[in-house]
Amino acid sequence: MQHPAVPDLSHTHTRPIHWLATATALAGVVALSSVLQPDAATAAQTGGPETETAPARIAPPDPAAVAFPLECGPVDAVVQKKASGDLDGDGRPETVAVVHCDAPMGTPPDGVYVLTRGTDAAEPRVVATLVDPGERRTVTDFAVRDGAVLATLLGYSSADVPSCCPDVTDDVKWQWKNGAFVRDTPSRARTV
Repeated sequence: MQHPAVPDLSHTHTRPIHWLATATALAGVVALSSVLQPDAATAAQTGGPETETAPARIAPPDPAAVAFPLECGPVDAVVQKKASGDLDGDGRPETVAVVHCDAPMGTPPDGVYVLTRGTDAAEPRVVATLVDPGERRTVTDFAVRDGAVLATLLGYSSADVPSCCPDVTDDVKWQWKNGAFVRDTPSRARTV
């Protein structure tokens, strides 16, 4: 009798239970890898005697610590959107917040406010109103980019237009110039 070069491993034939066990183990590894992520990569350049050290990173103002100039009656003001960046070039970040009353029905108008913090790290405060809620505007797209505030505002061509159906869209941009936020409308207002 001859013995085969490879032993008979009849117990190694795959069955559906083997595939199920493999799929379950693989799913467990994928799920575990999505939970266990490595820390963010950090790199630091060693400075020589001629390099200056960068200033410590200053946290942007937190809108939750601010009382906005918004009359909401029995409901609270809610920060719908926020973005931060150095808008005035002083090396400290400002926060721009889109805020409205947390009304149970309808779409309340938005206010857009710029927040800053003093050099003494005092509480944040509102330093500018870019959009007053009295203008009956709703902010859709919103960002702080390259020292500018960019937004798309939905509004109304007249007081006769129902609040449900804004019929004017404006793409706007604000930049800090000569001690004030200057509004620029890159494109003409569009009727929706």
